[in-house]
Amino acid sequence: MSQLDNIVLEITPEVLLKAYACGIFPMAEAADDPGLFWIEPERRGVLPLNQFHTPKRLARLVRQDRFEVRVDTAFDETLAGCAEPADGRERTWINARIRQLYYGLHTMGHAHSVETWLNGELVGGLYGVRLHGAFFGESMFSTVRDASKVALVHLAARLCAGGFRLLDAQFITDHLSQFGAVEISRRSYQSELEAALATEATLSRAPLTGAAALEALAAAKRG
Repeated sequence: MSQLDNIVLEITPEVLLKAYACGIFPMAEAADDPGLFWIEPERRGVLPLNQFHTPKRLARLVRQDRFEVRVDTAFDETLAGCAEPADGRERTWINARIRQLYYGLHTMGHAHSVETWLNGELVGGLYGVRLHGAFFGESMFSTVRDASKVALVHLAARLCAGGFRLLDAQFITDHLSQFGAVEISRRSYQSELEAALATEATLSRAPLTGAAALEALAAAKRG
């Protein structure tokens, strides 16, 4: 992984979009560190949409519609949830500047949250950046078991249905590996990114049942 030098010009939401289009993204050392730096991994984690794998137990849960899944109804709250420490994650990289920038992208229509709700309470979700046919996943959280996993399944289903070409996971984790995440070279990533940026896609906010989400993923596998 290469860590790029801080860019002197002011980082704005517009600058962020240009960075994503070039294959780089910002991070902070810690939530209480005000600085940002740019990352361009040597090896990139991606979730191939036509090979997305939903573990059997999770697929049963998704089909049961235990959670209500919404899109973009609580973006700031989802971002705040991702910024909170959790089991196995005592520190996060989401600082105040990150939250400000991504909320700016959200108001521009380029950052989205997929949220899981239980009995009217937000219990999990994820957020990321959309640019043409690419979606760049940033972070996820859950306060109830499997809530973030259900959000990821629904995100992948909506991306498949909307014609997206790339779901960028940035780095591989054990959590993402169970869904079929793979690591590709920087050159391969740039090729996939270019194809995705040349594609127009839509991210639906309409309600989607778990059965419909699983069918969208199955259809993507069938081609």
